[in-house]
Amino acid sequence: MSGQSEMKALLKRLQKNGIPITNDISEAMLAIEVDYFTDFESLDFFADRPITFLKNENGAVKTISAPHMIATLLFHLELQKGNDVVLIGCKSGYIAALIAIIVGEEGSVKVLDPSLIVTQHAASRLTHWPTIEVRHVESLQISPIAFPGELNRVLVTGQIKELPEWINSRISESGFIIAPLGGITGQKLMKLECQDGELLPTDLGHVSFGPVDITDAGMGPICPNELADILELAIETFQEIEVITKEEVISIEDLIIDLRELPDDLPPPGEAGVAIEEHPMIRLLYQASPSFIRLWPLLQLMVQPNLASPGGFDVNIDDDFEFDDFGI
Repeated sequence: MSGQSEMKALLKRLQKNGIPITNDISEAMLAIEVDYFTDFESLDFFADRPITFLKNENGAVKTISAPHMIATLLFHLELQKGNDVVLIGCKSGYIAALIAIIVGEEGSVKVLDPSLIVTQHAASRLTHWPTIEVRHVESLQISPIAFPGELNRVLVTGQIKELPEWINSRISESGFIIAPLGGITGQKLMKLECQDGELLPTDLGHVSFGPVDITDAGMGPICPNELADILELAIETFQEIEVITKEEVISIEDLIIDLRELPDDLPPPGEAGVAIEEHPMIRLLYQASPSFIRLWPLLQLMVQPNLASPGGFDVNIDDDFEFDDFGI
């Protein structure tokens, strides 16, 4: 099957499973070969999974987001011909190319990224795109030199704790920002639209993106506090989609308290000569698991959000479960 045929089949699966895809988004995704933006295997992309496009010297990876999340981000950007878009985080250049097709020659895409190797990769793949400018920035907290005054469309493609003030203060009237705001273990995808000089937030659901800056991407195992953060996010998510009982909430909240009481310098599971099953964090999970074993498949999605792929080849949809609550 050709790349275009695989993409057509993928887009049909995504639409069937409720992912909003406009004609402009569909045409752009059919026009661009994702293979061009990575030197790694791309087959998983057509199973609606993120794919690697870059690894740094520490082994941390940067990925092109899963197609369902890319389509979701583009949909909420409400792109039109002639839009000028600011992209924070390169994502290999693939998303910039999709946006450039949608906004046309009258529009532009300015890409900012704090990682030099990431901007070099993206720039090398976008040499034939005159409406796209890729810039390396030392810090996202400082406004780039000679950057346009007002911003109308801003998309942040990676985890960021909070938006830099220079971005917030320069959104034009009726313009907006879309960003996954929160900690590394989980974020909320937020749409912040400027109305009468004020940024009004809309919560688009829970997501889990890697950090914008690849230097913040660690390879170490999860620690007790990080697991506690994920479980807190899980409770909130499960309550929103009404799949958790009061007893299960109490059980997980008790587990969170126990996890946060573990020492900060606790060695990771399997290290310091301690068997994995004897590790204090693993023992707490094992002891608490009978109280929420029913939720374990959903908890796996929270710990490993790559598993959420509504455009995958073998999808069984539970009518009460919203895939938009997860993504990467």
